[in-house]
Amino acid sequence: MFKTLKYDVPASIVVFFVALPLCLGIAVASDAPPFAGLIAGIIGGIVVGVISGSQVGVSGPAAGLAAIVLAAIASLGYEAFLVAVVLGGVIQIVFSILKLGIIGYYFPSSVIKGMLTGIGIIIILKQIPHFFGIDKDPEGNFVLFGNDSNILMDIISVPENLGIGSTVIALIALGILILWSQVLVHKHSIFKLIQGPLVAVVIGVIFFLVTQGTSMDIAGSHLVKVPVPDSVDSFLGQFILPDFSVIGSSEVWVVAFTIALVASLETLLCVEATDKLDPEKRVTPTNRELLAQGTGNILSGLIGGIPITQVIVRSSANIQSGNKTKLSAIIHGFFLLISIILIPKVLNMIPLSVLAAVLFIVGYKLAKPSTFKAMWASGWKQFVPFIATVLIIVFKDLLWGIGIGLAIGIVVTLYHSFKNSHFLHKEGEDVDDGKIKMTLAEEVTFFNKATILKELDALPEDTYLELDVRNTTYLDYDVIEILQDFAHKARERNITIKLISQRGVVVNPESFIEFFKLEKIS
Repeated sequence: MFKTLKYDVPASIVVFFVALPLCLGIAVASDAPPFAGLIAGIIGGIVVGVISGSQVGVSGPAAGLAAIVLAAIASLGYEAFLVAVVLGGVIQIVFSILKLGIIGYYFPSSVIKGMLTGIGIIIILKQIPHFFGIDKDPEGNFVLFGNDSNILMDIISVPENLGIGSTVIALIALGILILWSQVLVHKHSIFKLIQGPLVAVVIGVIFFLVTQGTSMDIAGSHLVKVPVPDSVDSFLGQFILPDFSVIGSSEVWVVAFTIALVASLETLLCVEATDKLDPEKRVTPTNRELLAQGTGNILSGLIGGIPITQVIVRSSANIQSGNKTKLSAIIHGFFLLISIILIPKVLNMIPLSVLAAVLFIVGYKLAKPSTFKAMWASGWKQFVPFIATVLIIVFKDLLWGIGIGLAIGIVVTLYHSFKNSHFLHKEGEDVDDGKIKMTLAEEVTFFNKATILKELDALPEDTYLELDVRNTTYLDYDVIEILQDFAHKARERNITIKLISQRGVVVNPESFIEFFKLEKIS
C-alpha cells in the first residue's frame, strides 16, 4: 500500500483543502459548533478510512444531513442530539449485520449520474459568491432559492458587492489550476507530485499578506475560519460530551433512526457513484462500508461531532487528484487534525475565493457538458431519469432528486420490461473443467444488477465464460455497464469471455457498450 504514497499524499492535500471549509460550513449551516464539523471530518478520514473497504471514498459531514441536524439540535439541544448521533451509528452497524448494503445496487445508473451532475452544478453555483468575495454567509448557502438568504440572491448581488481582492486571487488561482492540469502536469513529473491546488492556496496566503491595508485587502469574513484555542484547556473545552440521561426519549430514537437511514442511503449512493468514477473499477463492499460509517458516527457523537457519511465532493476530488488507495483519505484526516492543532492561524489566512476556484474545477468535472451529450445519445430511457434527477437536485434537494429520479426510472423500466422470474441461467459449474455458461433471459433490468454482479465476482480465476444473449431482447444499460467493468477485471483474473449473440461469436469483446449499441438490444 505504501508504494502508492507518491499518488496518495498529493491527493490527500487536495482533499484536505476541499474538506476544511466544507467541514466548517456544514457545521455552521447545521447550527452546530464549527469545531463539531472538524471532529466529523477527522473521524471520517482516519477512523472510517481505516475500516472502510473503499479505496477512493472520503467521509465527513455532509450537506444532505444539514437540515435534519439543524432541526434535531433545535428540538433536542446539542448534548441530547449527540446521543442520537451515537445511536444512529449503532443502528448503521445493525444495518451492516443485516446486510442491507445491497440497497445501493437498486438505483439505476441514470439516477446515479444525475446525482453526480446535479451535485457538480450545485458546487459551482454555491462557489460563485465566494469566488467574487460577496457572500454574506462565508460558509455558503445550501439552497438555490426560496429562503431569505440563498445562492441565487448572492449571485445576483455580484455586480454591486464585488470583492476586488477576492476576485483577483480567485482568477489567479483558477489560472494556476487550469495551467497545472492542462499543461504543466504533462511537462515534468514534479508537477504531478506538487499539486496545483496546493500552489494556488500558498499563492492565496501570500496574496492576503501582501495586500493587507490596500484596496485589494480581503475581509476576514472571506477567509477560512478555524477555531484558534489559546491553551490546551481551551482546545479540550471544544469537545462536548453527550447526555445519555435522555437515551429513553422516543424523540431521540426517532432522530437516531432518521440519521441512520438518511446517512446510510447517502453513503450507499455515494459508494455506487464513486465506484463508477474509479479508474480501476474496484467494487466497494457495501456492508463493510455501513460498519465503517456506523463506527465513525458512534465516535463522532461521543466527542461532540456531527454525523458522518461518505461524501461525493471529497471523493470525486480524491479520484480526480489521482489517488490510488484509501491512504489518501486517512492522510487527509491526519492533516485536518494536525492543522487545527499546530497552524490554525495560517489556515485562517486562506481566502475562500481560492478554495472556490478549486471547487469550480471539481464541480465542472462532475457536470461536464459531455455527460449531458452522452446521456442524450443513450436514448430517452436513460436521459429522462437523468435530467429529472439533475433538475430536482438543483432546484429542490438531493434526496428529492434521487427519489423522483428513481421513481421515473422504475416507471420507464416497467413500461419496457415483461415479468420474468428468471433472468440468469448458469450451467457447467458442477463440472470442474473451467468452463461456465451463462444465458441471459429475454428481459434483464437494473433490478437484476446486484445478483449479476455477485455471480460475476464469484467466478474463479482462469475461467472460460460463455455468455449467451441470443434470446435477450432488452438489456438494461446498467447491466451493460457491469459487463463492461467485468471485462476490465476479467483480464486481471485471466477469465476468457466468449460472447454469443445474434451477430455471431466474439471472444473478449473490447467494449460491451459499443457492441450492444450495434446489437441494438435496448
